[in-house]
Amino acid sequence: MRGSPLMASQRPADDPCLADLSRTELGELLDGEPSYRLDQVWEGLYRQRRPLDEITNVSKALRSAIADLLPPALGLVRTQSADRGSTVKQLWSLRDGHLVESVLMRYRNRTTLCISSQAGCAMGCSFCASGQIGFDRNLSVGEIVEQVLATLQHPSAATSRSSGALNIVFMGMGEPMANYDAVWSAVERFHGDMGIGARHITISTVGLVPGIARLTAADLPVNLAVSLHAANDRMRDRIAPINRTYPLRELAKCLAEYRRAKRRRISLEWAMIGGVNDSDRDVAELAAYARPLAAHVNLIPLNPTPGYGHEPSPQSTIERFAAELASHGVNATIRANRGTSIDAACGQLRADKQVAIGRTRRRASPRVQSR
Repeated sequence: MRGSPLMASQRPADDPCLADLSRTELGELLDGEPSYRLDQVWEGLYRQRRPLDEITNVSKALRSAIADLLPPALGLVRTQSADRGSTVKQLWSLRDGHLVESVLMRYRNRTTLCISSQAGCAMGCSFCASGQIGFDRNLSVGEIVEQVLATLQHPSAATSRSSGALNIVFMGMGEPMANYDAVWSAVERFHGDMGIGARHITISTVGLVPGIARLTAADLPVNLAVSLHAANDRMRDRIAPINRTYPLRELAKCLAEYRRAKRRRISLEWAMIGGVNDSDRDVAELAAYARPLAAHVNLIPLNPTPGYGHEPSPQSTIERFAAELASHGVNATIRANRGTSIDAACGQLRADKQVAIGRTRRRASPRVQSR
C-alpha cells in the first residue's frame, strides 16, 4: 500500500461512495497498489456481488482504507415483507437524510428488483405517491447501483440467488429519464460489470421524449415501459401533467423511432382507475394508440395512495377491458399486484412522507379532444 492515494487523509471531492467510481477512477485511487488489486476489488464487488469487507483476497488494511475513504451511500432504515416473504421493501436513508425505497419480488423462476432513480418525483402524476410528495433530488450513479448491491447482499434476499434470472426495473421513486446520465451509467454497470443482460433491464418513463430519444441512440437494447394511463390528451394532461409538454402524438412518434432502432417491444402501463379511464371509449383510444406501435399493454389495478381519492376499477371491468383490447388486436396482461399491504406496489412508494388528498376530475363530456 506504500504510496497509495488511499493513505491520504482527505476524501475525494463531493464525498462519493464506492459505487460512484468507475473502474478507471477506482484504478486511479489504487495507484501504488499491485495492478491485480483493481481486478480483485472490482470482481468481488460486481461479479461476485460481495460486500467490501468480505472480499478476503484483498488485505483487511486495504479494505478498511477503501471503506474509510468511500463509505456506503445508503443506510438501511427498515425492511418490510409481504406475500409470504416473496415481496420485500427496503427503506434507505441517503447521507443527506433523504429517503428512497426499493422492492425485491421473488417469483418461481425469476427475481425482480424495482429501484429508485430520484428521491421523490417532479412529474406530479395524480395517482402516484412518489409524485404526490414532490421532488427532493436526483440520485447519483452510486446511490442507484448500491440499491441493487445492498439489497442482494441483505439476508432477506438470500433465497433469490437461486431463483433464476435477475431483472432490474427502474420503476421505483422518480422519473429515470429526468436523471438520464446517472441512470444510464448504472445500466452500464449492471450490464457490463454485473453481467445482467440488457433484456433483463427495464426503464420506465411517464413520457419524457428527450430521454427516450437518448435511449434510442444508446448502444444497449434495454426494455422501455411508458406510463400512459390515458390515450387522449385532455385526460392525460390531468393524470400525467408532463403530457402538456410532450403530448401523445409527439410521444408516439418517439416511441416508433425507438421500436425501429431497437427492435424491442414497448410496454404501455395503464392504471385501471374506476370511472376515469376504464370505459369502452378508453379501450378504443388505447387500442388505436398501441396497435401502430405493436405495444404490449400492462393493465394495473389502481393501488391506493393517501393523496388520491379514486378507487380501482372492479376486477370484472378490468377483465372486460383486457378482452376488448384483444378484440382490437392488442396484446394485454392484467398485472397481479405485489406488496400492496406494505405500500410496495406500483405507484405506492413514498418513503414515509405525508401527502394531501386530491382527486382527478371525471370527464365532463364524452367527446374526445385532441391537440
